[in-house]
Amino acid sequence: MINVTVWNEYWHEKNEEEVIKIYPEGIHNCIAGFLEKEDGISVRTATLDEPEHGLTDEVLNNTDVLIWWGHKFHTDVSDDIATKVHERVLRGMGFIALHSAHVAKPFLKLIGTSGSLKWRDNDFERLWVVSPGHPIVEGIDEYIELEREEMYGEWFDIPTPDELILLGWFSGGEVFRSGCCWTRGAGKVFYFQPGHESNPSYHIPQIQRIITNSIKWAAPKRILDELYCPHVPVSAEDLRKATGKAAK
Repeated sequence: MINVTVWNEYWHEKNEEEVIKIYPEGIHNCIAGFLEKEDGISVRTATLDEPEHGLTDEVLNNTDVLIWWGHKFHTDVSDDIATKVHERVLRGMGFIALHSAHVAKPFLKLIGTSGSLKWRDNDFERLWVVSPGHPIVEGIDEYIELEREEMYGEWFDIPTPDELILLGWFSGGEVFRSGCCWTRGAGKVFYFQPGHESNPSYHIPQIQRIITNSIKWAAPKRILDELYCPHVPVSAEDLRKATGKAAK
């Protein structure tokens, strides 16, 4: 069983009529809803306003793959929680950053760059599969067409992906690295571009399939107990700064 936590700010879906119509139960519950139908996946959700943003030690310690959707309140995410997520990924947890999570605190800690990009409002997007043998795009045709999606364009300030899976093309002429994979420590990271809150992208079966496939790809075989070498003296303060947890 793969234990998945879907994290969401959950602000737009409570405050903007256009978004409420598309995701009346929230983006997190939309994603959890289609994942719950998949054999071998157990899903919980967490949101920004919950204590510890819903990502307590108990939750993180029982999460194999964390999905992150954020947009308006990246800076409201606790640095301590971002550090805990980062450390958990280095130990093996999978991390899937959706849409505007390109500047989420945990994602930026994982990639080490600014995550900046070009953007503008709604456009037609053709999402091309550029690595057809990859498990993340299993069951996906040559491309997916999205009639309405927020345009993200290059230059996208990310490290060169270990694997580029999807390339977006917009009718304005822009292209974008829309599906990118990295390994960080013992964990796998996937960034996936579609999913602006005022667009119904997460209701599209092919988008749902890619997210489901990415969970299976990112799921760890095991999560490491520690990140540091016990044979090298490390002060408690140095360890706290490096990993966000206290030395034993």
